[in-house]
Amino acid sequence: MSHKVESIDQKTLWGGGRSPFQVSYGKMMMWFFLVSDALTFGGLLCSYGFMRHKFADSWPVAGEVFTAFPFMGETHLPLIYVGLMTFILIMSSVTMVLAVEAGHRSNKKEVIKWLAWTVVGGFFFLFSQVWEWAHFIHGTEVGVIKEVLENGEFVTKTVHGANLHVNEYGNVLFGNFFFFITGFHGFHVFSGVVINIIILINVIKGKYEKTGHYEMVEKTGLYWHFVDLVWVFVFTFFYLL
Repeated sequence: MSHKVESIDQKTLWGGGRSPFQVSYGKMMMWFFLVSDALTFGGLLCSYGFMRHKFADSWPVAGEVFTAFPFMGETHLPLIYVGLMTFILIMSSVTMVLAVEAGHRSNKKEVIKWLAWTVVGGFFFLFSQVWEWAHFIHGTEVGVIKEVLENGEFVTKTVHGANLHVNEYGNVLFGNFFFFITGFHGFHVFSGVVINIIILINVIKGKYEKTGHYEMVEKTGLYWHFVDLVWVFVFTFFYLL
């Protein structure tokens, strides 16, 4: 009884078959970038935590600093506006999920709709952060009186708001970390909004319909979700703890 042996070409034998991960080159590179960016934010937040622990006695309490709300005058509303900003940014992540899902179904109309709402949410967050920065820098109307050593003598000065050199609310390092970390995150949000607008324009022009897939929307979505996730940690470190 003879057995017939079938020959297998070298490409089939050593090709490795189908990838178990099915990740494109573009998405893989995006993940590499996000991991490296996460390490950067992690280092910044760890530095913030170390300094806050070291100067715990003079560190401001966020609930006593961020109490303002647009068009509400000097109304005392601790963290309400920051909470609204956070909610809007998280909702923009939801609209991005819907845009990606619509892309999987090749539904151009819904991709445009949900991606446009994502851009709106991003703009709202950016404008809100600009307002928050301006209010933090301007400070309260009363300010705080501090004694400053000049030419060997103590003089009394009234300090309003915060910058890189003075801080009405407490330790000056709080302001330094606030401006750098929230500014760095704000730059990421701004970059994400610009990228989303570019992708939205391409969707409207039908570029991805011609290629047969909406993978660019998905890659942009990965970046946008990362930006939202980082803000959750920034919000927790700066405002809640």
